[in-house]
Amino acid sequence: MQETTELSPESASVLPIHSGIDPTISIKNLDFAYGSNQVLHGVSLDIYPREVMAFIGPSGCGKSTLLRCLNRMNDLVDNAQITKGSIEIHGNNLHDPSVDVIELRKKVGMVFQKSNPFPKSIYQNVAYGLQIQGVRSKRKVDQKVEESLRKAALWEEVKDRLNENAYGLSGGQQQRLCIARTLAVEPEIILMDEPCSALDPVATGRVEELILGLKNEYTIVVVTHNMQQAGRISDRTAFFYLGELIECDFTKKIFINPDKKQTEDYISGKFG
Repeated sequence: MQETTELSPESASVLPIHSGIDPTISIKNLDFAYGSNQVLHGVSLDIYPREVMAFIGPSGCGKSTLLRCLNRMNDLVDNAQITKGSIEIHGNNLHDPSVDVIELRKKVGMVFQKSNPFPKSIYQNVAYGLQIQGVRSKRKVDQKVEESLRKAALWEEVKDRLNENAYGLSGGQQQRLCIARTLAVEPEIILMDEPCSALDPVATGRVEELILGLKNEYTIVVVTHNMQQAGRISDRTAFFYLGELIECDFTKKIFINPDKKQTEDYISGKFG
């Protein structure tokens, strides 16, 4: 049975109208295909600074594919390609030949569905990206490790065990560690692909609180199959169906008074 979606006061608050604000991410008439299988059809969407955007829709609707387009993770998949349209970050086309994909992925960090800490210590998990960038000052690395763990709401739980293997952490702690690892390299945008799907309710609540705190500094895009979660954490919600963007609006409106019947049917549990 479909549960009733409840909106928190925080998520129900309406952002100022975006007029006069340039989008952080601008997706323009995007078609995307895996070989001959087209999975996104004419998607156009702007995502603005310091907002949480949720992508919702039934399995196979293209929301995770679109998310992975935003930092070119789909480049790693054979025969995956944008066949029409473009994606821009601050007006710069992600597929311009001058774009350094490694630099792009530092700016646009990603947290995956299943936590994937390195088989290293808690400290080394967070420090790794900095060391790859050539940061050699131990003092600077120490500061950034602590700062990132604090931002990920994990410092107090691990500060006395930084040299222990990260695999000794609980599932929820591992996911927050992966978020800290992403924060350490100072991204501007954070992509999250169903970050709580493998977590228990308590750990999920902690990650959701973390997302609400991080949006003061970062633009965050979250794919979630959990509509209640979208209602709790997002400022705006985009609903996808069969590779098309059906509707995008403030989350409160999407859940209470959507414009499209397909959106209403999905929200009310008639399909999904």
